[in-house]
Amino acid sequence: AGAKPGVNRLNDNSVTIVLSDPAAKKQYAFLLGSFNNWVISEDYYMNRTPSGQYYWITLTNLEPNTDYLYQFLIDGTLKIADPFCEQISDPWNDKYISTTTYPNLPAYPDGKTTGIASVFRTNKEQYTWQVESFAAPKKTDLVIYELHIRDFLGDEYVNTLTDTLNYLQELGINAIELMPIMEFEGNDSWGYNPSFYFAPDKAYGTPTDYKRFIDECHQRGIAVILDIVLNHSFGQSPFVQMYFDANAGDYGQPTADNPWFNQTCPHQPWCWGYDFNVESTHTQYLFDRVIEYWLTEYKADGFRFDFTKGFTNKVSDGWAYDAARIKNLKRIADKAWSINPNTYIILEHLTDNSEETELASYGMMLWGNMNHAYNEATMGWITNSNFSGVSYKQRGWNVPHLIGYMESHDEERLMYKNLTYGNSQNPNHNVKNLDVALKRNALAATFFFTIPGPKMVWQFGELGYDYSIDENGRVGRKPIRWDYYSDYNRKQLYNTYAQLIRLKTDYEVFETTTFTTYLSAAVKWIKLDGEDMDAAVIGNFNVDTETADFTFPATGKWYEFFTQDSITVSNTKVTFTLNPGEYRLYTTQRIKKGDVYVGIKPIADNKIEQINIWPNPATSSFTLNFNLTNPESYTVSLVNLMGQKVATLHSAKGYSGANTAELVIPNNIVPNVYLCVVQTGTATKVAKLVVK
Repeated sequence: AGAKPGVNRLNDNSVTIVLSDPAAKKQYAFLLGSFNNWVISEDYYMNRTPSGQYYWITLTNLEPNTDYLYQFLIDGTLKIADPFCEQISDPWNDKYISTTTYPNLPAYPDGKTTGIASVFRTNKEQYTWQVESFAAPKKTDLVIYELHIRDFLGDEYVNTLTDTLNYLQELGINAIELMPIMEFEGNDSWGYNPSFYFAPDKAYGTPTDYKRFIDECHQRGIAVILDIVLNHSFGQSPFVQMYFDANAGDYGQPTADNPWFNQTCPHQPWCWGYDFNVESTHTQYLFDRVIEYWLTEYKADGFRFDFTKGFTNKVSDGWAYDAARIKNLKRIADKAWSINPNTYIILEHLTDNSEETELASYGMMLWGNMNHAYNEATMGWITNSNFSGVSYKQRGWNVPHLIGYMESHDEERLMYKNLTYGNSQNPNHNVKNLDVALKRNALAATFFFTIPGPKMVWQFGELGYDYSIDENGRVGRKPIRWDYYSDYNRKQLYNTYAQLIRLKTDYEVFETTTFTTYLSAAVKWIKLDGEDMDAAVIGNFNVDTETADFTFPATGKWYEFFTQDSITVSNTKVTFTLNPGEYRLYTTQRIKKGDVYVGIKPIADNKIEQINIWPNPATSSFTLNFNLTNPESYTVSLVNLMGQKVATLHSAKGYSGANTAELVIPNNIVPNVYLCVVQTGTATKVAKLVVK
């Protein structure tokens, strides 16, 4: 009673394992595993419910803190892993996962079985959450940073991503969208070939590592959005394998009895892998379980659903309005909102605007791809540079639920095209010149973040990443260029992004519903009418100087943010002469640059005083001295100038008054300038340390 497909833990010594067969076409099943040395035995012949839809067995006398591997043997020939398992043992790929990324990975039972196995413990590790209930940023404030762990970090380790959050927090983003982390085929992938929906991929770390990452994000006010693929799966999936005809089609296909998949994909030509039958109640049950699991077990804040245009069985190319598809998506959203009413539901939809309008009005957010128009603008080709579609109003929506983006994992990089195809007609403003191209991306960013509505940034776009999406093949590994951060002009682009993000999230005018845009010509502008102040943005996207008339919303004093200059507008119509790539951001109240904080705002320092380091520079060790006004535990870390924590040096209970620690510099710390960070639960203090 009450058992669900998968492992049902009864206590530290027993579990009930359930295999679901909604079609009820299989005849019998055995459980194989490390508990019976992978030998077929009457003792592990699985019970079958009267309906024929479930097989189950209860295992007893199990040991806690022990990894048990298992498979189902169905009708004497088919071996599959548990499709609801939370970890797999892969005979082909696990051997390439480092012990640092995943310590104590259970060994695959070579010679005893074949194919992927499942793993369980009777008492799986419980993570202690520091943030039990997270207040996620409101939708209108969202600035999402989309990243792929493999191509963002040299060691592809989610723990390293946790230690790199300073970099993203300094940028000002308030949400991170991870490309798919659910167990995918192989270790090296974008992740859009999922196979086990309840298991985080081991290539990036352990379940605890993923939870620690989300928890640390929440402590910093950053939401975590998971990219999830429920349109399709591939041949490694047990849901595919249970009912599959290997001789059908070019690569085989699901049989007509498959409870979860269509035999063939109905929305040609937009098809990948094997297409989920979203109308099936069994598929809907699976989707509901997946959504509930990641919202509760991992405290994810939302999902970006891949290719939701495919969430239909209607035979078409997917572009036209489809009431059945809308019904399917509303059902999924309602399930998520029943668990957490604030769950972000983000769709990669790209269909008829009437359909997207209805979904947006229902509370979902939709991707707004403006890559081509923004890139035409940054390259200096004006004819097709109208990116007004980044505004939800331009699409006729009543709610700001359009997530506009200039770049995503799926689009060409702005800087690559700037340098390759940029307008070079003016030798004094040649877009193929890196410094010019970077400034033009800053111009585009000014016309991106200031338009109300949620926004998304693709990794390293803030540093002008200039490798093509097709480098090493479209989904292949890309060079990881953290050294860009040390380049002055690239860092200026980063700073511009950071300033604009702070303006967007900190000042009401940039989320006003009263705004107009003119974005079709070389000189483009935005006007925003806020409650506390008004704002106006004007910029020249041409490669030559332009003179244009601009009508301010009101007379009076207008303050330019970037130059910190001001003008007095006595006649609202003003003629501007703008150099190529020049832009201005005016507000009716002065916003001091110092009030737009780039970096991590220091915690009110009421407990740590007089931090001193000697010797400084240091070689192998140094002495740290500081005062605490009250006794409190503290940690000491080294952070590089890109915001990545490179070492934790010390952790101790501090005393009221003077505290001294003799600290050893790890051998792997290369000569450079670092930040020595002393942190308590309520305060942070930083000093520079030179390692020579």
